[in-house]
Amino acid sequence: MDRYERLSTLLDLLGQRGRVDVDDLAEELDVSAATIRRDLDHLAEQQLLTRTRGGAVVNNVAYDLPLRYKTGRHTSEKERIGRAAAALVARGNVVGLNGGTTTTEVARALALRPELNGTDEPGVTVVTNALNIAGELAVRPQVKIVVTGGVARPASFELSGPLATRVLDEITMDVVFLGVDAVDPVRGAYAHHEGEASINRLMTEHARRVVVVADSTKLGRHAFARICPTSAIDTLITDIDASPELVAAFEAEGVTVQLV
Repeated sequence: MDRYERLSTLLDLLGQRGRVDVDDLAEELDVSAATIRRDLDHLAEQQLLTRTRGGAVVNNVAYDLPLRYKTGRHTSEKERIGRAAAALVARGNVVGLNGGTTTTEVARALALRPELNGTDEPGVTVVTNALNIAGELAVRPQVKIVVTGGVARPASFELSGPLATRVLDEITMDVVFLGVDAVDPVRGAYAHHEGEASINRLMTEHARRVVVVADSTKLGRHAFARICPTSAIDTLITDIDASPELVAAFEAEGVTVQLV
């Protein structure tokens, strides 16, 4: 387990328990107590927890983990999902990307598509409300970037609010790749934050095709705010660890499931 995975795990455990102990964490994660202390000190500096004598307790931060602590989780699965999603894009397409680690991998895979290079004109247009994705793709001349307006959430780098909706009301996209916090074959796709769910819902409504990109840990779950019903999802791209029962349930709802 690398440091980013360990930091994410620490925050997960703290969110579940409300209080953690250094010695217990050291034994559970098979690292030294000194390592745990340094990790907890680092997270306290980021105001993600409150240090106590011998451990830490939750503060008033919601445990929707900041994007920088999610990047090390299920990395290989997300890279495969990103490549599979990017392969669905044709030259000249208008592509929507919301925020998240998996959609960031989609953006990176798009940037490496050789078919999108080679002319003076951009090979693809990307519409995004994610500042980190816009920043990565802005230096790619083969990609035309359209960024929605809105107010940025520090946890996810996503823009949301009324300013974001004004741009999306004026455009149509060929496909939107939707990163989610949870997706269920009965309930649909979800996000932790209602503002993100609202702007993501609008993206799905303005796209001809909706593709959910989510690793298997997100399947069969739901979160606080619904983005869209299952009937709005055309394709789900996930990893090969997805349970056959869940895959069958999505397919029964008319969703094409691609395992990578």
